[in-house]
Amino acid sequence: MSAARGAAVVAKAPETHWGLGQQEAQARLRQHGPNLLTREQPTSAWRFLGRQFRSGMVWLLLGACGVAALLGEGADAVAIATIVVLNALVGFLQEYRADRAVLALRALTAPSARVLRDGVSAVIPASQVVPGDALVLEAGDVVSADARLLTAHALLTLEAALTGESTPVDKQVGALPDSTPLAERRDRVFMGTSVAAGTAVAEVTATGMDTELGRIAHLVRSAQVSQTPLQQRLEGVTRMLLVLCVVVGALVAGLGWMRGESGVALLLAAVALAVAAVPEGLPTVVTLALAVGVQRMVKGHVLVRRMQAVETLGSATVICTDKTGTLTLGIMEVREVWPPESAPRVLEVAAACCDAELPVQGQGPGAGDPTELALLVAARAKGVERADVERERPRVSEQPFDSDRRRMSILRSDGVLYVKGALEALLPLCKQVPPGVTEALASLAGRALRVLAVAEGRGPEERDLTLVGLVGLADPPRPEAVEAVRAAREAGVRTVMITGDHPATALAIAKELGLLREGESPEGIVHARATAEQKLQIVRGWKARGEVVAMTGDGVNDAPALREAHIGIAMGRTGAEVTREASDLILTDDNFASIVAAVREGRGIYENIRKTLVYLLAGNSGELVLMLGASLLGLPLPLLPLHLLWVNLVTDGLPALALVMDPAPPDVMRRQPRRPEEPMLGRREWGAVLATSLLDAGVTLGTFLWALERMPLEEARTLTFTALVFCQVLRAFAARSAGMVHWEVGSFSNRLLLGVVAGTLALQVALPEVPMLAAFFSLVPLDAAHLALAMGLGFIPVSVLELRKLLARGLSRGRGRAPART
Repeated sequence: MSAARGAAVVAKAPETHWGLGQQEAQARLRQHGPNLLTREQPTSAWRFLGRQFRSGMVWLLLGACGVAALLGEGADAVAIATIVVLNALVGFLQEYRADRAVLALRALTAPSARVLRDGVSAVIPASQVVPGDALVLEAGDVVSADARLLTAHALLTLEAALTGESTPVDKQVGALPDSTPLAERRDRVFMGTSVAAGTAVAEVTATGMDTELGRIAHLVRSAQVSQTPLQQRLEGVTRMLLVLCVVVGALVAGLGWMRGESGVALLLAAVALAVAAVPEGLPTVVTLALAVGVQRMVKGHVLVRRMQAVETLGSATVICTDKTGTLTLGIMEVREVWPPESAPRVLEVAAACCDAELPVQGQGPGAGDPTELALLVAARAKGVERADVERERPRVSEQPFDSDRRRMSILRSDGVLYVKGALEALLPLCKQVPPGVTEALASLAGRALRVLAVAEGRGPEERDLTLVGLVGLADPPRPEAVEAVRAAREAGVRTVMITGDHPATALAIAKELGLLREGESPEGIVHARATAEQKLQIVRGWKARGEVVAMTGDGVNDAPALREAHIGIAMGRTGAEVTREASDLILTDDNFASIVAAVREGRGIYENIRKTLVYLLAGNSGELVLMLGASLLGLPLPLLPLHLLWVNLVTDGLPALALVMDPAPPDVMRRQPRRPEEPMLGRREWGAVLATSLLDAGVTLGTFLWALERMPLEEARTLTFTALVFCQVLRAFAARSAGMVHWEVGSFSNRLLLGVVAGTLALQVALPEVPMLAAFFSLVPLDAAHLALAMGLGFIPVSVLELRKLLARGLSRGRGRAPART
């Protein structure tokens, strides 16, 4: 309802046979139910919490925790349980407020409606509107139900939320077939849309879930939310670790049983192996990597509602995007005036035939029809202000725009009649027409511009007019969108336009943006007049082909497709509440270029997670080989479970957390997107894990063997423990890039890593020196010579890895191939 009307107004209606009696209305309310969208039951907090324990990694950690508790290893059990709980809480908080898209649809329905009941006009709660009611509509109203027009006077409605059509829709009485596309049903109004101008009376044909808005609510529920590529890849890694734990655990248990070891000793060895195999810090590393991406994306005008979506966007192979406001500015603009030499006069006449109002410069968007606002903006640029026209030449009479006449006119005090409208409506009234007008119309229309003709005459009659010129209007492309489309194409990401606009308009914009190149077919790339169902089917079609799909949108009709896509992106400025609730990301500037920038960030995050995973797994595998090697040689455990937890969580985990802060590689947007079936770790990565783990294990097992011959077991463990920490911490410098050495990546491009490495080394040196900590970890102090030995041993793996990069580069140059620099 408009602000001028209250919630309990009753007024005498004009004489009419439309409307229902109160008794009949109550009967229909009982039959059809309230005019409300069915509420979706919110997911309970317990269910959200339960979802956090579906990961194989979590169950692997819980298994290790249980075995440690049974063996009385309380410190190990508490440490592992703490990791599980913290990560579950983070995931719970991320997801608790998600999946409420249908609830947000209720915000679009009108709180009240004016209807005719028992011959009077009454304002009632919108929930009590029933089929058969006669809705009375005027400018500013939100339509409370789907209805067929009975009368309409200069009625314009805003239906972008339902259809994506950016301009007001001219409505008129006259039954159209039910098969007419939604955007072309000029004889009806729909729940959730609003009246931009004019008045009407309409008979309600559908309420609640039977409306077009209700159909979309059903579609939102039917949309399937799938796992992100990152989740799928990490689950694959977890399954491999589970198999590795079982195989190695069985091998060690068998060897121990053959040697006659006790059950307690075997279980202690099993716990140590489980701790060694599982990268306990991985969940935290992934969470931090995504959180870093969230913060960086905020600076790039992207708000993240679901953290996993950050990486998923980096995996995108297809971006399905709305046109209006995303690829274009979302406002009408005068693109061309004909004849160009008469542009000030054409725009002056057009401004004199407008009802819209521009604000004082720099103060708001203005009020009125978007087309008239565009005319006034262009006129202002030529020095013509409508306020000056109204003051100097006040209007005497006017004939408003009518869908039958397709023109409007205003007679002013200077005796001039100013007219604007469709050229075919004005030409029969014109006595003087500039030469070439037909060719000019064809040229403007051929570029999908909306063409308005401007004319003037003398006196109140619309005859003997002079055609002043033509104005071509359109919603122009965003300047930065052209470059963003090009960058997406170079990155191997296909951009697909899905819009509710006219096919000719969509095709023209697609060509202007570079979505379509010369000779390319628009099929599959440009979809015009798309309904909510069609958008959903388009997304499902791309997913069925194995593509990772991102979908953008701002209207209610976009919500089902946004929820179905791997990643849904809503518009923050113009987007409906339901669209934002169904989304994973929200663009605060409604700009396609921000999406492409976010793709770059997502790819960088994936690279950081992958290299950090290699770093962690190499460390864990090295620990596993160390423990297994000692068992095969019949040696005592070189490290206790608590030592391994310390390495994995602190001296290995902290550098890993710093690694995910690295900036994206410079060539990340020149690579093709990763395929969904591509594993997180390929042959190259597993090869690096194997080689590095053998390197770490060789250094530390050799250290343990050497130390056992020269010092007590506890001191040998302390030296081995310290050497292992130094190896893994210093190796973080080599982990930053697979092809570039540390100083080429930039020693100071990740200052946090420098600080973490220095702090971790200092902490490790201090650990055996603090009596309470030394006792807790079963360590003894080391003298300066042994500390220096441990430090020297720690430099071996990082030096070997960096020298290998230089050697590989030299070999590549010798064979005439470009060396890898990533």
